[in-house]
Amino acid sequence: MKILDGIKIIKPKIYKDKRGLFFEIWNKKNFSKLGIRNNFVQDNYSFSYKKGTFRGFHFQKPPYSQAKIVRCSRGSIIDVVIDIRRKSKTYGKYNLFRLTSNNKLQIYIPIGFLHGYLTLEDNTEVNYKVSNFYNPKLEETIIYNDKIINFKIPKRFSKITISRKDLNGISFANFKSPYYIK
Repeated sequence: MKILDGIKIIKPKIYKDKRGLFFEIWNKKNFSKLGIRNNFVQDNYSFSYKKGTFRGFHFQKPPYSQAKIVRCSRGSIIDVVIDIRRKSKTYGKYNLFRLTSNNKLQIYIPIGFLHGYLTLEDNTEVNYKVSNFYNPKLEETIIYNDKIINFKIPKRFSKITISRKDLNGISFANFKSPYYIK
């Protein structure tokens, strides 16, 4: 799988012993070495009761654009990141990442991408850092089953749980991105 330009998979160094384990979720100095230099201002937590819960595809318009670092602290998810940077070679393309409480992976999502995820287990927890504060007036949602994006919910989920806001998202064809590749 070719990772979209700007997206970073972060695999923490895990220290284990007879007591359990330890790893750093955020270290400004170490993440800066990876090219992640955002000023994160808010930590968010999401809990989903049922597997097959879909949240997304969201982003916030400037000046409230958000970069994110996403991790799954309990359960597992399919994390979806979609390039919405006009003139990008991968505009409208997406990557899928399996984030689990076991693999401890984190995904860095820069500004200029839609984000969403599907829970694969009941009682799933997702944590994410954002580089700007939430502003509902500048949030935009693309419908999860958009024909152009063509993200397919796995067939084993015959029924998904989704919010009214996400069901009322606009189509990608009617979307005009505020982001450009220079």
